[in-house]
Amino acid sequence: MALQLRRLLAAAFGYTPQQVRALSQLGFGACCSSIASPDSSDYGDGTKPQDFQSWPNGGGSFHKSASIDPTAFVEFGAVVHSKSVVGEHVCIGSGAVIGPGVSVGQSTKIGYNVSLSNCTIGDSCIIHNGACIGQDGFGFMVDEHGNMLKKPQMLNARIGNCVEIGANTCIDRGSWRDTVVGDHSKIDNLVQIGHNVVIGENCMLCGQVGIAGSVTVGDYVTMGGRVAVRDHVSIVSKVRLAATSFVTRDIKEPGDYGGFPVVPIREWRRQVAIHSRTSTKRNSWFPMLCIES
Repeated sequence: MALQLRRLLAAAFGYTPQQVRALSQLGFGACCSSIASPDSSDYGDGTKPQDFQSWPNGGGSFHKSASIDPTAFVEFGAVVHSKSVVGEHVCIGSGAVIGPGVSVGQSTKIGYNVSLSNCTIGDSCIIHNGACIGQDGFGFMVDEHGNMLKKPQMLNARIGNCVEIGANTCIDRGSWRDTVVGDHSKIDNLVQIGHNVVIGENCMLCGQVGIAGSVTVGDYVTMGGRVAVRDHVSIVSKVRLAATSFVTRDIKEPGDYGGFPVVPIREWRRQVAIHSRTSTKRNSWFPMLCIES
């Protein structure tokens, strides 16, 4: 057992034999032995360590109740939990966790350290490193004593086919309806999509977009970098939002918008031009005032 643990540490973390022996002298080996040895304990949901096995195509771990296509590649360090379904030609990177009951469609590629829970992923998707899908949304309420209580987050997130999700993007599960991302939509890095959000097909969300809960977005909507959308807002199809815009109310007509709050793009450009001219005039008077004083 000690030799197997040393080999495991060397393979998983790149430790040299000298470093592994040093850890063993510090009592690390005994700790690993107690963790690695199967016992009667479980993870709180009835799942036990001995229920997991090594997947032959890649060396990752999978629960015996999971359904994995033989062509799927589960890389060493990835974990597929109970009752999950992994389709054919799926590739799951090291450190990724496919939570209980998650479904992953065929030909989908999942990057390193991705976390999937309470969700379904469509076919031919790409989920980049560190993305989190299906975690609880940010929902709270205040009771009669003024204490902050968590609202139940019991539904799922549904990702369509041919969707690409950037690194470290977060998509929350739903509370009163499923969170949905439509087919062929593309999401950049560091995007936050709140609970109950519905995004249509062929949408494009650039980096650092933030969408609050219960927003509805139509098809062919493009959001530039750092666009913010407040909660319970609806955006019609074929809308383009300029970078750093803030949507505070429903957008009912297709077209280009920008500003804080958003207005039609021509009006926003006029606002910017007027503000620029006003600022220039004020700055031109400043040296004269200094001379006169």
